[in-house]
Amino acid sequence: MSSLKRKPLVVVTRRLPDAVETRMRELFDTRLNHDDAPLSQEALAAAIREADVLVPTVTDEIGAGLLAQAGPNLRLIANFGNGVDHIDVAAALERGITVTNTPGVLTEDTADMTMALILAVARRIAEGARIIPDDDWTTGWSPTWMLGRRITGKRLGIVGMGRIGQALARRARAFGLSIHYHNRRRVPTHIEESLDATYWESLDQMLARVDIVSVNCPHTPATYHLLSARRLKLLKPEAIVVNTARGEVIDENALARLIEGGEISAAGLDVFEQEPAVSPRLVRLARTGKVVLLPHMGSATHESRTDMGEKVIINIKTFMDGHRPPDRILPSML
Repeated sequence: MSSLKRKPLVVVTRRLPDAVETRMRELFDTRLNHDDAPLSQEALAAAIREADVLVPTVTDEIGAGLLAQAGPNLRLIANFGNGVDHIDVAAALERGITVTNTPGVLTEDTADMTMALILAVARRIAEGARIIPDDDWTTGWSPTWMLGRRITGKRLGIVGMGRIGQALARRARAFGLSIHYHNRRRVPTHIEESLDATYWESLDQMLARVDIVSVNCPHTPATYHLLSARRLKLLKPEAIVVNTARGEVIDENALARLIEGGEISAAGLDVFEQEPAVSPRLVRLARTGKVVLLPHMGSATHESRTDMGEKVIINIKTFMDGHRPPDRILPSML
């Protein structure tokens, strides 16, 4: 009589949608995180010593030191998320560990949130939404009260013209914005023409000319503080900065200082350099209406989280069946 094949031990570091966790339990020997608290480095080390597959999220720092403690069974890190800047992919591959992610499924939701932040900052929506609940609307409507900025006719500069950047450009065109972009590589002509987008090889030159800047590129060593203090100073005083990508791409302290000094108009941020900690300077600016701060909600929809989980399952199942997972990460992609 043939013995049953052992199911792979899959360790999941955070709570996932119930349907995703249930399917994982059906397919794999799955260890879940019912408390949904981020695992400590000690707990992560214990997990990778035992697991065949680790399913981490952006809150898990998986560096070379941690990977050096991996047990012989760990063969796959199936990341729940698109960005893999929290994983030392090169160190993983050196140890024969494959890394996958979940691209594509959060594109539309993140683009929606980016457009929402542009509107929220320009039209002072978050600031206005507090007035009636706080019982501050005592004088009623006035021609000069709560004035924001029209976005129609303005120039939007997109930093990173990948899936999300292009999805944002489609939405922004519908709002009458002129599309400009900077990217590692120029996008194909048919995409550029469909978006009526202007390409800038020089990020500096683009920043000096646009009214709104949206960060939509991944965090890599090359993009750390890509929007540095020097580059932020190139922006117009009435410019708006929006970031739904990774906090590390912008020099937060420089951004806060320039907004405080009136050298940049305002910002809308969904991500931060030291998440979940947020700079007190940014918090103070949010209280004055100069900044809109969101707690990393860009892809936070039921549909997105479920789709991400399904991609994780497909990557694990494909890998365990002896095939190349569809969302494998290679160093050349970083």
